Amino acid sequence: MTLLQRSTERLDIDLLVLPDTNLILIASVIEPLRGANRIAGSELYRWRLLTPDGAPVPTTSAIAIPAEGTFRTTTEDVPLFVLASYSWRQSATPSIKMQLSQAARHRSIVAGIESGTWLLAEASLLDGLSATVHWEDYEDFALAYPEVRAVKDRFVVDGKRLTTSGSLPTVDLMLEVIRQRQGYSLALEVSRLFRYEQPSFHADETLSAASAGLPAHDPRVTQAVHLMEEHIEQPLILARLARRVGVSARHLQDLFQQSIGAPPHVHYLALRLNTARRKVIETTASFADIAAATGFNSASAFARSYRASFSESPSETRRRLRRRITSSVPT
Repeated sequence: MTLLQRSTERLDIDLLVLPDTNLILIASVIEPLRGANRIAGSELYRWRLLTPDGAPVPTTSAIAIPAEGTFRTTTEDVPLFVLASYSWRQSATPSIKMQLSQAARHRSIVAGIESGTWLLAEASLLDGLSATVHWEDYEDFALAYPEVRAVKDRFVVDGKRLTTSGSLPTVDLMLEVIRQRQGYSLALEVSRLFRYEQPSFHADETLSAASAGLPAHDPRVTQAVHLMEEHIEQPLILARLARRVGVSARHLQDLFQQSIGAPPHVHYLALRLNTARRKVIETTASFADIAAATGFNSASAFARSYRASFSESPSETRRRLRRRITSSVPT
């Protein structure tokens, strides 16, 4: 089982939620997956909330999170995400550490989400690997676990272990999972669903107290993206786009790669295809008209790009999702 490879199969994930985890951290894992399911119109992801004893767990907001089961050792190869915040030390009991160690024998993917990284380190599941943690805790973590290569990245994927440094970096990780499994177009559309319009589709962005974990995007990238959005029907070539922004084409490519982890042409194509997909679902326009409205020179070229991105043809999307929309309209 791997999270980060192209797949059309549903991915199940177990979330071990420990007491006093904050709500936004839980949402940062679940909501991108829910958004992906909603936009795709199919169940790409399913998650299960587990707690140490199967009882609801309190959060930092004093809102209890109900559990769907008790965290137990299993032979199922289902990715396990360990979520913890401020009170992780109280959760690092010998029993939990033993269970995590046993879980890692069967689960090919184990992730430490924010302070969940500490739990994985306590269970010796990060020895010899790179891992990240919240920027406030970096120095303490590095001193406490010299056998772990502590790094100041938003999230880290090292073999079978994933770690994140906070809530927004966790959103970035989940978007990266979606990007790797379903493609850049869906990941971009999920990010825009939450108005998180320039996510970091890469991990290696150094964190500091000044940045507080927020991705810093070059204003020229923002300007270029706005120009792309304004020119969907007649796309601008890279040289002209760069000239409008005031940089060379090569420099603009570098800025995109540094800022969002994707080159301009990939981002531009995703914007056009997502616009096209909305027209496929929400209108009765012909595919030739949709192709022309989104900058494709022919319906066949549009269909090829569409299938490569969404793993189905425009007609298959329309049949599948318009039927669902129509059936939900009251008569």
